[in-house]
Amino acid sequence: MADNACPPWEPPFAGTETEHVLGSLERLRATFRWKSDGLDGDQVHAPLGASMLTVAGLLKHLAVQEDYAAFVKIAGQPMPADWDDNGWDGDNDWEFTSAAQDSPAELYALYDRAVGRARESVRATPETNGLDGDSAVSLEDGSRASVRRVLFDLLEEYGRHTGHMDLVREAVDGRVGEDPPADWRA
Repeated sequence: MADNACPPWEPPFAGTETEHVLGSLERLRATFRWKSDGLDGDQVHAPLGASMLTVAGLLKHLAVQEDYAAFVKIAGQPMPADWDDNGWDGDNDWEFTSAAQDSPAELYALYDRAVGRARESVRATPETNGLDGDSAVSLEDGSRASVRRVLFDLLEEYGRHTGHMDLVREAVDGRVGEDPPADWRA
């Protein structure tokens, strides 16, 4: 199948390392967003058994992770204004606990804005610095993590939480499947 016949989130069949890293990230973003899509207030806030995991918490958590990776870790900039009035002080689970107060529309918009900002910011980085280029993450000795390392950390974060989303969504309404339908759009 030719690349142009594939859904927009499918990584290239044959491409550069950068195209594959960013393509894999796009596929996980699309799968996560599809798994979380179209839920009402009760559904988006429904926990998975005794766990505190909810679609709402996962949406907000990955929105934070998108902005943190793109702006703080890679670009060395502050978090975008969406996070100015956060409640992180002393609460490591802030994204998960505060999401209970957010409507589905707010959560979907927050996540979609964060992905859009991160996508735009991150796409320019490999062209400028390459995946081997320095990120803003450094150790005490001054050595810096590569952009590749930060992007792989984000891929790992998505892999973990897309798996969680599989379980939460199936418990909420039975939706299962690996990939969105080819004609799906957020």
